[in-house]
Amino acid sequence: MPNKFIVILAAAAVLVAVGAVYGKFFAVERCPPTGVIREITVTAKKDGWRFTPEEIQADCGDKLAFTVVNEDEYDHGIAIDAFAISRRMPKESTIEFEISLTKAGEFPYYCSVPCGEGVVDGVKRTHFDMIGRIKVKND
Repeated sequence: MPNKFIVILAAAAVLVAVGAVYGKFFAVERCPPTGVIREITVTAKKDGWRFTPEEIQADCGDKLAFTVVNEDEYDHGIAIDAFAISRRMPKESTIEFEISLTKAGEFPYYCSVPCGEGVVDGVKRTHFDMIGRIKVKND
């Protein structure tokens, strides 16, 4: 039967090795805060089944202060999965929230409340067309 000390030492060595591999190949790179706060207004356009703007650009480490306006006479929602945001927007209302951009990449935001469909400029648009993107660059 192996010595308990040797088993514990071997287990600790395996844990350290696994941690090193995770840190090198799998950990998400985090960036430090820049101190920059960007004020962003996103609007759910009246009977448009779209958010404007559909693209937001920022730098890794920035903070985004969102003001989200629902122009419609029915509820919408806004969700940003990568930052654990899911907020309901009652009809004709405005909500606010902030997120800190701790990682670079491209992150979708979308309507999280089923809101129907309609024809906009001759094109059928639906709840599923209400998607935007936050593009976060790491310089």
